[in-house]
Amino acid sequence: QVQLVDSGGGSVQTGGSLRLSCVASGNTDNFYIMGWFRQAPGKERVAVARIYIGSKNMYYADSVKGRFTISQDNAKKTLYLQMNSLKPEDTAMYYCAADKSSYPRGGSWLAAPSYSYWGQGTQVTVSS
Repeated sequence: QVQLVDSGGGSVQTGGSLRLSCVASGNTDNFYIMGWFRQAPGKERVAVARIYIGSKNMYYADSVKGRFTISQDNAKKTLYLQMNSLKPEDTAMYYCAADKSSYPRGGSWLAAPSYSYWGQGTQVTVSS
């Protein structure tokens, strides 16, 4: 059984920073990929960043490039998302996700259906 627990969200003003954490527990030894998604009210869940486990191969959505950094601490089984220069449009529920397959079932690692395991979400609110 795998469990992902997200934390670190909060309310900040424009230009502020937050660091999200995702702690994995259970049978996580053969995770292939982990990522962060976000979902604003009334909108679909979209990929923010992803990283292959044990790799420096990372992806960032254009909207967060240069401001967000995804990183992993395999010893702590923790995924991070450092978010700087936050904007009101970054306001959303942020979710950690992971999968063990080397093939994205949803057709792309940017697609939410490609991930089998999800955190409960952590809310990020950025005020102007």
